[in-house]
This record gives sequence, C-alpha cells and structure tokens, in this order.
Amino acid sequence: MISVEGLTKYYGERPAIKDLAFQIAKGEVIGFLGLNGAGKSTTLKVLGCVLAPTSGKVTVDGYDVGENPHEIRKRIGYLPDTPPVYDEMTVGGYLDFVARLRGVKASDARARVKAAEAKTSLTEWDDAPIFSLSHGYRQRVGVAQALVHNPQLLILDEPTGGLDPVQIVEMRELIKKLKGEHTILLSSHILPEISQICDRLLIIHDGQIVAQGTEDQLAAAAGAREGGTIDVEVQGPAQKAVDAAKTVKQVSAVEVTPIDAQRVSLRIQASADVRPEVVRALVQANVDVFKVAKSLGRLESIFMKFTQETEAA
Repeated sequence: MISVEGLTKYYGERPAIKDLAFQIAKGEVIGFLGLNGAGKSTTLKVLGCVLAPTSGKVTVDGYDVGENPHEIRKRIGYLPDTPPVYDEMTVGGYLDFVARLRGVKASDARARVKAAEAKTSLTEWDDAPIFSLSHGYRQRVGVAQALVHNPQLLILDEPTGGLDPVQIVEMRELIKKLKGEHTILLSSHILPEISQICDRLLIIHDGQIVAQGTEDQLAAAAGAREGGTIDVEVQGPAQKAVDAAKTVKQVSAVEVTPIDAQRVSLRIQASADVRPEVVRALVQANVDVFKVAKSLGRLESIFMKFTQETEAA
C-alpha cells in the first residue's frame, strides 16, 4: 500500500526528515510517534502530496508521489493537524464540495456526504455553518472530509489535538470503527490511544525512524517488561482484591492506590497480558470490577527508551 525508501526533506539547509524507510500493508493501522519537531507532520505531508520530497522514493498503491500526485490524492484521505475547513460553509455544503473536488460524481456526492456524516456523528449538523461548531465537532468535520470520497488510506495527524477528555474518547471510538475499512496512518501524542488502536508503531526522532514494529516487538528490543502493567479499579476490601489478583500465576506485584472511601486502584505488574485472568480471579472473590486497562507505562517506557538513547548517542 505504502512504500517509503530513502525519504528526505530539506527546508533550506536543514533536513526535517532524513533517509526514512518503511512499508505499510493494506488494512494495517500504524501509529506514528515522535516528539514535537521530530518530523511526523513533514512525513505525513509528503505522503499526502502536500510537500514534494527532496530525495527518495515514495509510492502509494504503486503510484509515485512525485510523478502521480493526483492519482494518489484520489486514494487517500488526509487530516492535517489543523482541519482544512471553510468557516462560512455549512457542514453538508463543505463535504459536498470536497467530494466533488476529489472526483466523486455529482450524482453520487450527496450519498457520500450522508455516509461520511453518519460515520462521524454529524448528520444533525448538516445545515450548520462550520463557524458555529465547537472545536470537537470541527475536528469531526476534518475527519469527514478525509472520508467523504471513501479512500483506501487515511492519514490522520493528531486527530485528538485540542479535544477535551470526553471528545478524545469519542474520537478514539470513531477511529476504532474505521479500522478494517481503511488503511490508517495515525500520528498522536496520546500513547493509550496508539496502544489501543494500532497494529504496528513507527517511532521517529530528530528526522529519522529509530524503531518500528509491534508494541511487543519494540518492548523486547527496548528491554521493557513483556507483559507490562495493567490498571484495575475495584470496590471492596483492598487486601481481598490484592490477594485475589496474586492468585494469577504471572502476577509479580500489586500496588494499591485509594480512590475514595470504597474504591481502590490496583496497578498490577505481570509477565504477560493477564487482564482476563485477573478479572476472573477478582469476580470469583466477589470483588466488584469497575475498570481494567493496560497501563500506558510500557509504551511510555518504550518511547522514552528509543528517543533518549538516540539523543544520548
């Protein structure tokens, strides 16, 4: 689907990205991680045919970004870090405009607009001027414009940027629903989002890819704990919950943090992903479970390991 070989982009004499190489297969969801200024947005702009590379070869679905940018634009949906919307247009009018701009026939445009609005929960806002929308809904419009022509590849640059916690969860659920329908390249600073959604990760630092692979592969390469940490919120006697969690063979340690008079949070270290086993053990011990999730600790440690080591080198 995407092949990148030796991709380099200079701004004047300064390289923003240097000799990048990676491949993305059809249907994959790839997380793109890096510090501010690492080169993420520049890379995505080259893939989106917004910037021309200084050197290297980049193909999308077999088409070269330098030789066939118009063919590539038909096959991709691109959401930059600032949604490309026209404030004075209505949501439906703007999406119709974008659909036609990307080659959708006039007779099909309205159906495509309705489908994009349905996927992004914008149906009731079809006639609303874009300037009247909250930041969260403007971000939804940005995703809808990337979807409206039903592209094979979605490039999403910080889709949850500036959103409040509720909106972040809603956007994450939206992206999960798109998984399986599109190949997705997702850039984000929110590590739990990447961990929950993506199949594979690319870590970029100082303009270069410093690591790529699944989270487990990167954990092994970084020396991070194989199973990592899980966080469980429970109600009931803390010691009872700890004893139940420790009956799971792979669990090595349990740290308790009070939440309120009735609830506690358990941070459980284990040699494998033991979420199902821990929940079963807690339920069998008559401990009420309110939430269970992978801790961001492992991915955070992987990210820090590769970026700090590169900096030190």
